[in-house]
Amino acid sequence: MKQTLMTSAAFVLAHSLALPVAASAAPDLAKAADMALDEDKYAYDFVEGITTEVGPRQAGTEAEKRGRDWAVAWMRAQGFANVADEPFQMETWVPGDLHKAEIVSPFPQPLVIQPLGGSASTGTEGITAEVVQFATVADLIAAPEGSLTGKIAYISHSMTPTQDGSQYGFAGPARWIGAGVAKNKGAIATVIKSVGTDYHRNPHVGGTTFRNPDGSTDVGRAAPTPAGALSLPDAANLERMFDRADGRPITMKLTLTPEDLGTTTSGNVVGEIVGRDASLPPVLVACHIDSWWNAPGAFDDGAGCGIVAAAALHVARSGQPLRTIRVLMAGAEEVGLFGSVAYSAAHIDEKIAVGLESDFGADRIWRFESNFRDTNPELHAKLAASVARFGVADSTIVARGGADINISRDQSGAIIDLQQDGIRYFDLHHTPDDTLDKIDRVQLRQNVAVWTQVVGILANEAGPIQGSTD
Repeated sequence: MKQTLMTSAAFVLAHSLALPVAASAAPDLAKAADMALDEDKYAYDFVEGITTEVGPRQAGTEAEKRGRDWAVAWMRAQGFANVADEPFQMETWVPGDLHKAEIVSPFPQPLVIQPLGGSASTGTEGITAEVVQFATVADLIAAPEGSLTGKIAYISHSMTPTQDGSQYGFAGPARWIGAGVAKNKGAIATVIKSVGTDYHRNPHVGGTTFRNPDGSTDVGRAAPTPAGALSLPDAANLERMFDRADGRPITMKLTLTPEDLGTTTSGNVVGEIVGRDASLPPVLVACHIDSWWNAPGAFDDGAGCGIVAAAALHVARSGQPLRTIRVLMAGAEEVGLFGSVAYSAAHIDEKIAVGLESDFGADRIWRFESNFRDTNPELHAKLAASVARFGVADSTIVARGGADINISRDQSGAIIDLQQDGIRYFDLHHTPDDTLDKIDRVQLRQNVAVWTQVVGILANEAGPIQGSTD
């Protein structure tokens, strides 16, 4: 692991025990942010190190544990205080080794598939059944009860790239709920068009949920069925088959062998830049440390962890902040936000001043949002103005916060969203292509600069930071 030596006296001071408030010169945050734009090395050092030395970090597995150990060592090497791995228990699913789909008739050929998180196993012998096509989840929901008995459901969508990533909300239900809906219609398995925007033969993995018709998730009744995602080219090929079949049934053999490991340990990695006034609630900056099994998670979310940690370090270089900056690298985000939930449960009585998360890749930030534009308009305006020079626009959209800052939502606290450019994100999301070479270092540094400016202002804000309760 690369270790960057910090010799700044201000930095050393920032990692001492919390000190009483003392008169000091205002930190030069603008200068620190500009330096981050030109020369930050922390963020890339983090993402390069964890993807090289650890690689994929499936939640609840030994690989995720190695990732947490690596992050703890890295944070300590950079001088963070109060670094810890806070464990929690979770039910752990792993993908297994056998993932195959093949059309048996009328156009025999293999298709590229990966299991969805939570999928049941077909067994090594696989299952063979007729496939029924649905253009959207809405079409599947409208299907008559029992109409899929003994069949495999195929669910498509028409997702396109967008800067704000909004098409994920449009297409995501194919993965999030499709298999559960199909199961309740009688399907013995579900196959979806990957929720993504690339046309490589790389399925986009991710979790799916099985619910009963009444919406409950009682394990005894909401048992999973096999579910997998086809690569986009293979999904397009399957749809062409339906067009050419002239009413003949399309039969698929599906083989998926995931396993449930039972209860295992995951954890949240935390560390702090200690502020001058321990009585003031801290600023929480978050990311997630886990990835899916099929990629080292450079975009999702190694870069996010590098960005938030680097910003905290640059703020410290500008002088010890008034408030503590707490970095949360949450575990087990991909499989159900278990780390975020566990962190909130463990720390709910510790007031958080404001929460922010980076979990949308490494491309440039283009929009600033808060949930206190109306409740604290002066602070909102100050923050928005401070990042305009980095090409970041103000917005009237109310920030909702990322997946790993549940504690801020649970406390009805202040939240900021620093929106990143998502044009490339769903080409890489949950695929084997989510690798270090996709990181654009110039855009990564822009993220760090914006985060340094925003977090620095928040960490030196003496007054209350009140979020909207709407």
